[in-house]
Amino acid sequence: MKLFLDSANLTEIRDAAAMGLIDGVTTNPSLVAKEGRPFAQLIADICRIVDGPISAEVTAVDAEGIVREGRELVKIHHNVVVKVPLIPEGLKAVRQLSREGIKTNVTLCFSSTQALLAAKAGASFISPFVGRLDDISEQGMDVIKQIVTIYRNYGFSTQVLVASVRHPLHVVEGAMLGAHVATMPYAVLMQLAKHPLTDIGLKKFLADWEKLPKTV
Repeated sequence: MKLFLDSANLTEIRDAAAMGLIDGVTTNPSLVAKEGRPFAQLIADICRIVDGPISAEVTAVDAEGIVREGRELVKIHHNVVVKVPLIPEGLKAVRQLSREGIKTNVTLCFSSTQALLAAKAGASFISPFVGRLDDISEQGMDVIKQIVTIYRNYGFSTQVLVASVRHPLHVVEGAMLGAHVATMPYAVLMQLAKHPLTDIGLKKFLADWEKLPKTV
């Protein structure tokens, strides 16, 4: 499973990249706005840190505008993936962008039927938001299971990108279901490495080491 960082913060991205943990980065307008920097410049900086798919989201909501923005975004760096909302106009744009060889990440997906349409339109990635589904008392991971099954049944090349990840179990369940990617905030990525028994064991090892006689 590929792990992406869902962040536009360069400090977080550099730290995760230094550990060799991330294969790509996803951003959205809200994450970018927090950084207070010009969008294109920020995406270019991220691309210099991580050599993998970097999702940059459009803000247009009409097909023509989305395609126009997408063409400009991919000029920033060859790793840029155009992030497009799952709306009818977005699907039209994805169809055109895919014909031009431009990779797309279709976002704000909440159902397997939406994911089916995105795959038929030629999306490179589909981003189902499992956490937000959980928030409204639906089982987000059930949607992942449905999408993975449908894509396998018909040989779609669209990669399933588990998004709106809130905790490590979302990552584990996505991996067990065969999702291709999980994107997560920096805090969740760090939680993947944590276990209380690891901390207890390390503390004991170091305490025992300190008991050794000191050599001259």
